[in-house]
Amino acid sequence: MNRTSKQHAAMTTAGLNLIAQALSIYDNDLRLAVCNRRFQEMFDLPDHLVQPGASFADTIRYLAEADEYAPETDVEEIVRSRVSQALDFVPHYLERERPNGRTISIEGSPLPQGGWVTVYTDITRAKQAEQLLRSRSEELSERLIAHTEDLSAANRQLEATNTALEETKRQLTEIEGRTRLTTEMMPAHIAHVDGDGYYTYTNRRLSTVFPGRPSDILGMHISDALGDRAFERIEPHLLAAYKGSSPVFEFTESHGSRRIRVAFTPDQHGGVYILSMDVTEETQARVALQQARRREMAAQMTSGLAHDFSNLLTIILGMQGKLEKMALPDDAGPLVQGTLSAARRGGRLLNRIAEMTSQRSLRPQATDMHALLDELKVLASPSLPQGVGLSILDNLPDQVLLLDAGKLQDALLNLILNARDACGTSGQITVSAHTVGLTWVEITITDTGPGFSPEALEKALNPFFTTKGSEGSGLGLPMVYDMAKLAGGDIRIGNGITGASITLRLPYRPAPEASGGMALLVEDSAELRAAFRDMLIDLGYSVIEAASVDEACALTADLPDIVLVLSDIKLEGPATGVDLAARLDESGLPCILMTSLPASDPLFRKALKCGPVLRKPFTIHQLSELIKPEPAA
Repeated sequence: MNRTSKQHAAMTTAGLNLIAQALSIYDNDLRLAVCNRRFQEMFDLPDHLVQPGASFADTIRYLAEADEYAPETDVEEIVRSRVSQALDFVPHYLERERPNGRTISIEGSPLPQGGWVTVYTDITRAKQAEQLLRSRSEELSERLIAHTEDLSAANRQLEATNTALEETKRQLTEIEGRTRLTTEMMPAHIAHVDGDGYYTYTNRRLSTVFPGRPSDILGMHISDALGDRAFERIEPHLLAAYKGSSPVFEFTESHGSRRIRVAFTPDQHGGVYILSMDVTEETQARVALQQARRREMAAQMTSGLAHDFSNLLTIILGMQGKLEKMALPDDAGPLVQGTLSAARRGGRLLNRIAEMTSQRSLRPQATDMHALLDELKVLASPSLPQGVGLSILDNLPDQVLLLDAGKLQDALLNLILNARDACGTSGQITVSAHTVGLTWVEITITDTGPGFSPEALEKALNPFFTTKGSEGSGLGLPMVYDMAKLAGGDIRIGNGITGASITLRLPYRPAPEASGGMALLVEDSAELRAAFRDMLIDLGYSVIEAASVDEACALTADLPDIVLVLSDIKLEGPATGVDLAARLDESGLPCILMTSLPASDPLFRKALKCGPVLRKPFTIHQLSELIKPEPAA
């Protein structure tokens, strides 16, 4: 026991000794936890029976042997019955006269943590007063005297009951406080509405799930709290819950395009419990995972065919090469060249298929979108006819983002060249970029061509569909779609006022800054910590280290100078790097995760919801690509 604990124990004992009643507390095993001096004095107990850990049965046996329970004389029967009564843990109140002529009241009550508290009060004077009243009130009837005595005893029992009720009230208040604190810490909105749609409970987290909405909504109608557009989306499900069903659904809210999951559970009194969560990152990770699985299936289906087709093309090219060297009629030369050209085009098509179905993954890095869009115009302009203009409308914030810059630029070039083909010799291509809340980066390419036909709108994202006849492979748009889905985003195609419109939507993920400050390295392997420490030092950071989530959280709470966290996923203790990233989310402290887990591991997939994950082993260059460079002085 430390010094503080000893002080608290001494203060508790001193306080109990000031109480006029005798008090004892026994635990679940009927071992003494604590008692006051009055308890020992009242029953003249030896020291060993008032020490913590003393047996309740031994105390009863001692009192029985001292004739405390006379006229009962069977010691073991007395012990058995008292122990059995105590183990029932049922509240009780009784009065009895002791062999020394004193009368005591006994109040027993169970404790919520387990165990039993008993208070013994000497009521001899009260009983003597009752007897005096009887002896001096001969004119009173026996019935009135008995009634007075019963009333006095009932008052004492009522006082004991009130004490127990007050303790229960205090415990319920504490439980309610702990419950509210727990719900308010959860990253979800928990609420209850009555049968008319008015909030009767809320954990005041609505604004974290629905940006821009109030959090103090108690007594407010749900339509006013959510706003007309969001309420319109949930109203049919709420009505279904009022009728007894328990719907769970998702929708995209309009303010920041966050993906929200809502669960309604009806209660037994006509109201509905509500649980709503922001699942935007989960949805992004799920979309990326689904696309990876589709590509894996496509690879399995096409790999065998591609192998055989490649062999056939090799044979054709070889045979045509031999024919080209032979003395053939003049009109055979163009046929040989045409066959060679077609076979080579087939080979290029196989390479495109391989790129689309191979087990590749995106490599996000800190990307200056302003520079990327400026470079895009430089790269695309020479490929455009003189009569086709290209405008770049850059409305993105001055924020370095985590994106695969190479694949994104390839995708945008592909879309610009498609728009060029649609415009012909004259027209206008516009690339506009902006953010949707702090959730998405949205890039739209529009042109002044004829737009998509109904068939193209339906099939444009299907592999091998093309409107360019023999000039097109039908793999351009599917590859752009593949890139967007792998990043956790999406692509939308349609027709605008002047022509076709294609919108890329990618997750908005700011890159952590390389500020040269303090970095927290969280890794449970000492050997790996040394290697990663050197990388961070070479990148200009001073480094502190931890091996578990609890250590890391303690350091981030105590050291406000930490600007970056690099954490493994598997750490000491039950908590993981994913848990650490979730705890740091509201603080805004950037957290980069790393792992040697395979991509198929559920924990790896869960980590993807938090952002990019470094696969071990990695180089200092790969680490630096995830960090925004420090601006030049």
